[in-house]
Amino acid sequence: MRIGIVGYGAGGRYFHAPFIEAAAGVELVGVVARSGTKRAQVEADFPGLPVYASLAELLDAGVDAVTITTPPHTRQELVLEAIKAGVHVVADKPFAANADAARELAVAADHAGVVLNVYHNRRRDADILTLANVLAAGELGELWRVHSTMDQDNADSLELGASGGLLRDLGSHLVDQMLWLLGPATHVHATLDWTDRFGERTDCGFVVTLTHASGVVSTVSASKLNHSATRELRAYGSKGSYVASGADVQADAVFAGRRPANEPATWGIDAAKNWGTLATREARRVIASAQGNYAGFYAEFARAVRGDGPEPVPASEGIQTLEVLDAARRSAQEKVVIAL
Repeated sequence: MRIGIVGYGAGGRYFHAPFIEAAAGVELVGVVARSGTKRAQVEADFPGLPVYASLAELLDAGVDAVTITTPPHTRQELVLEAIKAGVHVVADKPFAANADAARELAVAADHAGVVLNVYHNRRRDADILTLANVLAAGELGELWRVHSTMDQDNADSLELGASGGLLRDLGSHLVDQMLWLLGPATHVHATLDWTDRFGERTDCGFVVTLTHASGVVSTVSASKLNHSATRELRAYGSKGSYVASGADVQADAVFAGRRPANEPATWGIDAAKNWGTLATREARRVIASAQGNYAGFYAEFARAVRGDGPEPVPASEGIQTLEVLDAARRSAQEKVVIAL
């Protein structure tokens, strides 16, 4: 599958390109980047890789698929342009302004006969995969609650304004993880923290509580302005608990200059010091980290494009996440629980 990346900011450079490079059955054939700085970064990272000034130029050069990872307010128009050109699309999250707009994209992709997926890559984090294995083993008994916290001490990366905010950024990932892990939600309650520090009123922290159709309750929270760097998962059930405080393994590795293509056997495994503890009446034991690798998203996407397997994150699942985010924003504004 010949794929191009549209946008070479932090997302395109660190969270897409290295994992496309490492994915089986996928070839990175071009990048859309306009500024001299971004074009130079592409050349430094992938010497000789073609760089284009627009999506139209990339499409004219010939691709099977594109990844749209430009700023949030530009994504919908570019996704539609790619769909109309008959190419398959990976849209970065959030892939639309709201659930209604996302449904329009899904309908357009269906009519065009192309595959549209959302890059919810954090389903492939080591910590959430490890928790999924613990729950699948059934040792917690009847599952009651799951708590997920991801605080980041990097205020400068906060996306501003109506199309930005932390709820739509990290919230997209954390909500998607819970929907993937625990099934659909029926009720949503949320509170948001707001800041005017950067000139545009923006939500910079959140707590969102979901009641799932299964009866399990999950809570996801994050902040960027509180000088906290915390990643923690907790699960409570009728027979015990599982608690893990981990690191952002794959992001830390990429930022340090490492590439998943160069270390496939050990990539994405959390350090032993971060391994979680499963506690039951019978015993307490440490649970070894599962292996995470975002490259698997692109390998699965390529197989789906060929008709050889399921889509990793179909647009319908991205829409479900946006429905929860829309409800969370409304819940915070009206101070009510929203039924989905």
